[in-house]
Amino acid sequence: MSLRAEQVKKKRQVMERIVDVIKVIGKCGLSYRGDNEEAGYSLENIAVNHGNILELILLLSRYDICLQQHVNTCIENSKKQHETGAKGRGALVTLLSKETFNKVVDVIGQLIKLTIAEEVRQAGMFSVQLDTTQDISSKDQCSIILRYVTDVIQERLIAVVDCESSTGQSFVELLKKVLLNFNIDIGTCVGNSTDGAANMQGQFRGFSTLLSEHSPNQVHIWCYSHLLNLVLADTTGSVVESASLFSLLNDIAVFLRESYKRMQKWEEKSQDTHHRRLCPIGPTRWWAKDQALSKVFGCFRNPQGALFFEVLMTLDTIVEDKAQKPTVRAKAKGFVEVLLKYETVLTAQLFLRIFELISPLSKYLQTRGMDIITAQRLVEGTEEGLSKCARDFEGVKCAADEFVKWANGKLQEEEECELVVQAALSERRIRKKKKMSGELAEDEQLMDSKAQLWKK
Repeated sequence: MSLRAEQVKKKRQVMERIVDVIKVIGKCGLSYRGDNEEAGYSLENIAVNHGNILELILLLSRYDICLQQHVNTCIENSKKQHETGAKGRGALVTLLSKETFNKVVDVIGQLIKLTIAEEVRQAGMFSVQLDTTQDISSKDQCSIILRYVTDVIQERLIAVVDCESSTGQSFVELLKKVLLNFNIDIGTCVGNSTDGAANMQGQFRGFSTLLSEHSPNQVHIWCYSHLLNLVLADTTGSVVESASLFSLLNDIAVFLRESYKRMQKWEEKSQDTHHRRLCPIGPTRWWAKDQALSKVFGCFRNPQGALFFEVLMTLDTIVEDKAQKPTVRAKAKGFVEVLLKYETVLTAQLFLRIFELISPLSKYLQTRGMDIITAQRLVEGTEEGLSKCARDFEGVKCAADEFVKWANGKLQEEEECELVVQAALSERRIRKKKKMSGELAEDEQLMDSKAQLWKK
């Protein structure tokens, strides 16, 4: 074998190892490069961070003779060139530069896109999911996802592009451009799924309407998962009692997290060996409310594993701690008073029951290989379950009574604890109308049932 052929063989072996490292980093979702210290002459300095890809290559070179020889040669040649004071790499090719890594990443990306495009063409039809969001630089990025069937259901993100306009026409043109680059016929699109914005669902100039001009057989579906998220976010905030409950849970979580001293008291009172922390509630994700509620109150009719007792004892300890600021003690006392109300427990049990029905549906609607028939059955089953739940106040009340009994039992076991959870709704004052001059008749007061009081 000639010297050149031997060199080519070694370079290919090195390149194979570099490609494998890049694939591993991409699979793990890690960044490739560091901030600096990427020059070849600095690679032997183990005290600095060279970035993920170079660090992995240096690690492999300790156990791989081929890669070790290549790295050592690159370091020596780079040192010689650096000592001359020359700028740029000149004729030095190390295969360890950012240009090489970027080219490999681009090639891998193109191969993935070609594979997806071929699968879509073989499937013969596809549906598209499209939505935008702002990135950290305040640019509107449009994500385009294709859904098709091979031997299994596939869902692939094919493009994330800058969106200069948010009209339905601009989205159609954007989709056409992306599909043209993939050599995919837009006429084979059989459906699209978006949110409920006017630019997507508009009757005359919406994205779905304009897309039908290019693919008349396509059907528009308002994303069920997005719709469910909107409904539940609105439901949990439309009634004062429910909004107060979730605001309370979020405020308690933030209150404990914002001070390491309070977190120390939480760990002291926590009976959980893993010291689970309370979850703050985000402004948009309704499932964060489910997670926060279930951590404090457990499951519907099953308080085992709930952190309600630990939360009460932690807050009560803060109230009794005279070393704490008066404002902190007053805030903790306010949390305790609300948690001890029967109304809070009753509202929590109601939403635990609702989330028990809805959470499986929401999670399934977000799965990658979702089956449409199964999803429809889950939707119908959830609707039926919610209808029954709406007429079963006694079931929710029984669950609340069981929780109160469990919580008071835990509190009684604690020495020098005077906290007691209310066992019934507070009596409401009966309003009396002012008598006018000469009026003798007495207005008869109607006593509301517990269910009617709760509905009010």
